[in-house]
Amino acid sequence: MRLTARFHTISKMLDFYSQFNPSPLSIKKFIDFGLNASEEKSFIFLRKELPVRLANIMKEIALLPENLLRMPSVIAVNDWYMRSFQEILEFEKKDPTPGTMEHFCNELVKIRNRHSDVVETMAQGVLELKESHDVDCHTEHSIQYFLDRFYMSRISIRMLINQHINLFSALIFGGQLENAPGPNRSKYIGCIDTQCDVVSVIKDAYENARFLCDQYYLASPDLIINQGQHNDLQKEEYINIVYVPSHLYHMLFELFKNSMRAVMEYHNSSNEFPPITVAVSKGKEDICLKMSDLGGGIRRSTTDHLFKYMYSTAPQPSKSDAHTVPLAGYGYGLPISRLYARYFHGDLVLLSCEGYGTDTVIYMKALSNEANELLPIFNKTTSKFYRTTVQTGDWSNQAANIGDRQISINTKKHQLPQSAQEALTRAL
Repeated sequence: MRLTARFHTISKMLDFYSQFNPSPLSIKKFIDFGLNASEEKSFIFLRKELPVRLANIMKEIALLPENLLRMPSVIAVNDWYMRSFQEILEFEKKDPTPGTMEHFCNELVKIRNRHSDVVETMAQGVLELKESHDVDCHTEHSIQYFLDRFYMSRISIRMLINQHINLFSALIFGGQLENAPGPNRSKYIGCIDTQCDVVSVIKDAYENARFLCDQYYLASPDLIINQGQHNDLQKEEYINIVYVPSHLYHMLFELFKNSMRAVMEYHNSSNEFPPITVAVSKGKEDICLKMSDLGGGIRRSTTDHLFKYMYSTAPQPSKSDAHTVPLAGYGYGLPISRLYARYFHGDLVLLSCEGYGTDTVIYMKALSNEANELLPIFNKTTSKFYRTTVQTGDWSNQAANIGDRQISINTKKHQLPQSAQEALTRAL
């Protein structure tokens, strides 16, 4: 009886908090809050905002296909979210005393650690579904829609938690910026670098990807970096941006791994490996990074598959390998990298010339007040999406999807054609 009553109470609280929309913050707001707000204000904000963000995505989990909800890994993820939601609610009516705020920070650390393997565990749940059930187009469409929203929600929740933990631990609330280690003496507010040296992050991601490439292929392509900026802007020796370096690193590391593998395998017979070029450009609206390789490119009909969670051709990783290379074997590297880019209203776009090479462009907002969080919102429209079947095409070619540049796709076996497996870029 007690368990039933407790479940009923939690269900009511989920219904209550899911009525509210998340409050998206810009990078500028994160910075201003870190400089001027007190720990008490952060505590008061998070004990309301975190339950809202958790409840919004937890209501969507409940709308997933029943077969997926029964998968052991998905059950585990759902339990983690339920437990974290309950733990945050314990602070709903507590006074912001020093002891309470210290306890709150400790709970956030525990929640962050609990959710550290959410991406891999949810990916495992999808694999369990594919191995045990036939997945129709509607189910696949629903899972793609959900995972984009689920992982974006996770990025946003971790951002809030990391900001509070880092600021509280460093005791910078209401104080001055602290110099961080590094040649450009970057200044951090939480996990945001107010003088993020883009080229330094590029070199760091390249060197780490190159280390993996050398281990696997005993060689690696060189790196060329070109910089430029809008003529009306004052010339700068270094192109800096107010950004989260770990987000940028995640995107670049994934792209370097992909490009390196493509180059090494496309030119394996010649033993001459053309370099990877990264162009960095600062404009009035965006800072753009364009990574170009001569790795043979990807067929246009398979390009969009690279951003689909249900189309991994790599072998399933063992649990012991889960932390060796991020997201290896799940096919989630590119989709999640694109979410990191879009989180602050940027984007990641892939353009490829089959038989030649691939260009990937990362867009980041140049102005911190325009870099707003992009957050999923749970509402009636969301609910209808999961219940509505995939609509019949209204173009002459039923397989064509103009928006995604999708030409013709074989979805019967939910596998890419053999030729696409060579083009697919997997972790080394």
